Amino acid sequence: MVLLMSRPFKHPKTGIFWLRKRVPKDLVPILGKAEVSRSLETRDPAEAKTRHLQILSELEAQWANLRAGPQTLALEDIRELSSFAHDRWLAVYRDTPEEQKSWRTDIADQMWRQPDPNQLLSADYLSRLDMDEVQVRNQEDWCRRTADEILQARGLMVDERSRTRLEKAVAAAIQRASLTLESYAEGRVDDESPLASAAAIPLRKKDVRKPIPFEELVTGWAAENKPAPKTLYEWRRIFKQLIAFLSHDDAGRLTPDDLVGWKAQMIASGLHGKTIRDAKIAPVRAVLRWAVDNRRLPSNPAERITVDVKAAAGTQKRSFSDQEAAVVLKAARSETNPVRRWVPWVCAYSGARLSEVCQLRREDIVLVDDIWCMRLVPEAGSLKTVNAERTVPLHQALIDEGFLSFVESVRAGPLFSGLRPDKFGRRGGTGTKQLGRWVRALGITDPRLQPNHSWRHRMRTLGRRHGLAPDIVDAIVGHARRSVADRYGEFEVTALSRELAKIPILSDCK
Repeated sequence: MVLLMSRPFKHPKTGIFWLRKRVPKDLVPILGKAEVSRSLETRDPAEAKTRHLQILSELEAQWANLRAGPQTLALEDIRELSSFAHDRWLAVYRDTPEEQKSWRTDIADQMWRQPDPNQLLSADYLSRLDMDEVQVRNQEDWCRRTADEILQARGLMVDERSRTRLEKAVAAAIQRASLTLESYAEGRVDDESPLASAAAIPLRKKDVRKPIPFEELVTGWAAENKPAPKTLYEWRRIFKQLIAFLSHDDAGRLTPDDLVGWKAQMIASGLHGKTIRDAKIAPVRAVLRWAVDNRRLPSNPAERITVDVKAAAGTQKRSFSDQEAAVVLKAARSETNPVRRWVPWVCAYSGARLSEVCQLRREDIVLVDDIWCMRLVPEAGSLKTVNAERTVPLHQALIDEGFLSFVESVRAGPLFSGLRPDKFGRRGGTGTKQLGRWVRALGITDPRLQPNHSWRHRMRTLGRRHGLAPDIVDAIVGHARRSVADRYGEFEVTALSRELAKIPILSDCK
């Protein structure tokens, strides 16, 4: 059973979706834990659902393998499992094959051999013990750990004979990959390669891998995930930055070391850790994961690239105070520009996103159960999440202010037709710039306060101050439901209006 919910769980602080699932009781003693938690590494609800289903499927397969008990692996299974180690080893060192020095190909034939008891005390054996023999044992231990990781990742329990065969298959796979890398390092990619004498697949010219352009992967990812135009634009821009750093456009040559270097460059340039983690590395990781899932790449070099993000004191975003809200709303009251006149007021008494308000249409202001409401729907423009589609009652402050009269003055179409859509067709992008500069010009310059988004923070603050039901506040501002129980039933506008009415009209603006 999924813990609390059978869908992705959105972290309340980071906004990143997670998977949480209870471990079946019969497997708790085997796994040593009662719950599995995994980051889905995305803030996009649609992508989170796809990854959630994929990981759930993987978990079910792993647990089915564990329940089956120790298995005997067929030769074909062992080959398939060990090929993962081969492909990963090549991916790590493909771009810099000369840096592969941890695996010695010249002593591979000595692995898995038991020394002759009669030679254990010989001078020759003792002289070699500190050199070759130690390295041989280290390589054997590494193969054992790698085999364990592969089995654990698939939830496989195997008998000792199968485990030993897999360990040796891993050694053979790494030997082949290392010989390939030696060939690359020496510039030899033909039949004269040492691979021929090692009984591995010859590296003929026809076998040379074709480059995999990053744009090709981004296009494939986008076709399947259908991101918002702005998201796709930003992600393509990020990959162009990565290509500029790499000085090549071949995803097959990308290594974890490349990404670590890119990360270091961004840190040195002064970018915040959160920006690097969420806006740079996360998109690269998502596209490469798609490439792995669709057999375009053998492994994801970005899978374990992380950035330690610590919030500095005094940087936490905050809501408008009553005094700051009064300054903005009073200034808006004297404006003739419809955007500056009404958008701050609607945001202040609804907690809606500025982009949602800027794309409102005349037909989105409706009467429901004798309550005036605004409908936030995708027909008006793109919405950030599934929960962003909602109907929100108009607060009495908006009605008293004359908002309905303004709506009636618009015959049809966008309420704020004067806002020119940006290159992605969104009025919110233009509105954000206009209102941001306007609010700052009013003397509200605290960097912790976001001229537009802080209205959403304020709605949360007012909800706590005046005792609004938390699930109702979630429904009003369009946040994800907190529990399974919150997803039962409907949020009727009468209930939303009742709770919203608990927030008084700002006294300084009456």
